[in-house]
Amino acid sequence: MAVTAMLQPAMAIAATQVFEDLAAEAGLKFEYFNGMSGEFYFVENIGGGVALFDYDNDGDLDVYLTQGTMLGTSKTHADALYPPPEGLELNDRLFRNDLVVDKDGTRRLRFTDVTREAGLDVRDYGMGVAAADYDNDGNTDLFVTNYGQNRLLRNLGDGKFADVTASAGLEGESWGVSAAFLDYDRDGHLDLYIGNYVEFDPEKNKPCFALNGARDYCAPQFYEALDDRLYHNRGDGSFEDATVSAGIDKATSPGLGVIAADFNGDGWTDIYVANDGRPNLMWVNQKDGTFKDDAFLAGVAVNMEGAPEASMGVDAADFDGDGDEDLFMTHLLGETNTIYVNDGQGWFEDRTPATGLGAPSKGFTSFGTIWFDYDNDGWLDLFIANGEVRVMPILARSGDTYPLHQPNQLFRSLGTGKFEEVTESAGEVFGLSEVSRGAAMGDIDNDGDIDIVVANSNGPVRLLINKVGNGNPWIGFRLLDTRGRDAIGAKIEVTRKQSKPLHRRVRTDGSYASANSPRVLVGLGEDPAIERVIVRWPSGRTETWRGLDPGRFHTLTEGGGQAPEQKKVPKKPD
Repeated sequence: MAVTAMLQPAMAIAATQVFEDLAAEAGLKFEYFNGMSGEFYFVENIGGGVALFDYDNDGDLDVYLTQGTMLGTSKTHADALYPPPEGLELNDRLFRNDLVVDKDGTRRLRFTDVTREAGLDVRDYGMGVAAADYDNDGNTDLFVTNYGQNRLLRNLGDGKFADVTASAGLEGESWGVSAAFLDYDRDGHLDLYIGNYVEFDPEKNKPCFALNGARDYCAPQFYEALDDRLYHNRGDGSFEDATVSAGIDKATSPGLGVIAADFNGDGWTDIYVANDGRPNLMWVNQKDGTFKDDAFLAGVAVNMEGAPEASMGVDAADFDGDGDEDLFMTHLLGETNTIYVNDGQGWFEDRTPATGLGAPSKGFTSFGTIWFDYDNDGWLDLFIANGEVRVMPILARSGDTYPLHQPNQLFRSLGTGKFEEVTESAGEVFGLSEVSRGAAMGDIDNDGDIDIVVANSNGPVRLLINKVGNGNPWIGFRLLDTRGRDAIGAKIEVTRKQSKPLHRRVRTDGSYASANSPRVLVGLGEDPAIERVIVRWPSGRTETWRGLDPGRFHTLTEGGGQAPEQKKVPKKPD
C-alpha cells in the first residue's frame, strides 16, 4: 500500500530545518535486522547499504535496501537481542517512487513496496549494493554483496529482475561489502570491482573482550583478510575474473569502502579501497588492463602520522574547486576522519586538521559519507553516518539493549577549504542517536536539491528530504553515452561568467556499501549565469553545450554536443 507524504515548499520551513525525515509518511518502512544473538558474531556489526536508482525509467529515484538475518543454527529470529518488528519480512526490499507533482507545484512523495511484483526474493545476509547498466540495455541493474553468495540482479526492463549470478560467471561465496562498476579498459562495457572483507566462520567464533573484561566484538585484525576481486565485462552479459591478470591479487586487505575515479588526471579510471585497520590501496590504472598500487607513493595509504586507520567509508569529489578528485575517509572512534587533498596529478596531502574535520570526528565511529552541496551554494558539504562497532560502556551501564548508537553529522563548506559543523541546526532527525551504516544521495523529490537515504542497523531507514537547497539556483544533468546508459566516470565542468568553474563527476559508488543516483546536480550559488558546460566522456571525447537553462535537469548524450573550440595560435610575422 502506498503512503503519501506532503512536501511543503522550502520557504515554509524554518531556516534551521535543513532536512526532514519523511520515511514513515512516504511509506518507506524498513528496518535492517542484523540478528544480534549475544554470541558477538563479527558479521552482526557491519550493517547494510542502500541504492538510489531509477529502475523503471520514469524519471524519479527508487530505493533498494539490503537485509540481514541470523547466523548459526541454534537460535531463531525471535531469540535475537533486538528482534525484528512484527510482520517484517526478512528479505531485501525494492520500493518504487510514485512521486506526484500537483498543478500548483506541491510534491506528494510516496513509495510502494514492489519487491514481490519485481520478482525479487533475496534472503541472504545482505551487505552492500552497486547499481549500473552492466549490459548496455538502458536499464539499471543491481549487484548485491553478501556475507555468502553475492547476487547480480539483471533489470529486465518490464518491472522485473532476474538473478543471473551463475550465467554471468559471478558465483562463489565470500564476504563482499562495497562494490563499484567502472570501465577500466575503456571498451564501453562496465566492469566490476568487489571489496571483500575478512574470513569469518560462526562455527569458529573467537571470544574477545573489552578493557573492563566484558564480552565484546573482535577487531578485524583477529581474522584473515580476503582478496578483492576484479571482473572484466566480456560484453555478452558475462564476466571473467581478471583479478590476477590485472595485478589486483598483489595486495590483500580487509576492504570496506570502494570508489573509482581518475585520480591522476590521465583519462583512465583508477580504484581506491578503504581498508579496515590496514593501509589503504590506490590502484592506478596502467592503461593496459593492469593496475599498480601506488597508495604509499601517492600519500593515501596512511594518515599524516604514518599510521593506518580503521577506514570504513570513502568518497571522492572536487571539494576545493581546483578540478581534481579529493578523498574523504571515515574512521573509528578515537581516530579522526581524514581528508586527502589532490594536487591535480594524483599526489595527495593529509590536511585533516586544517579543514576543521578532525577534532569533531574523534568521538564517533563513522561509516557512510557523502560529498554533496546541500545548500546549492557551489561548495561541496559533507554528510557522515555514525554508529559504534564496540560496546559503549556508558550505554551498557544504563541498560541499553543496543549500546552502539550515535548521532549523524553534517558539515558545511565555508568555501575556504574549511568546514563548520552544522549538525545541531540540520533538523530534528540529526538529534536522533542510531547505528547508521549505508547512505546514498540523490534528488528524490525532483525539486532541485540533494536528499539522502540512511540505512540503520536494528532501526528504521531514514529519508532525509532537503528543505532548503533549492532556495539557491541550480542545474541538473543526466549524462548518457553512445549506448544510452549512464556515463559512469564522465566529468562535467560548468563555466560561469563571474566565478570559477564547477567540476562534478558521474558516479554511483562511494559512501559505504551503497549506490548514489548517477544524476549530477550542481548548485550555482550567487552566480547562475552559465556560459557553457563541458563534458569529458569516459571514451576520451570532449564536448561542449551552450544555452542550458538553470532550474531543471538536462539529458546530455555523447555525440550531441559541439567539439571544443580550438585556440587560435597567432601567426608569426614573416
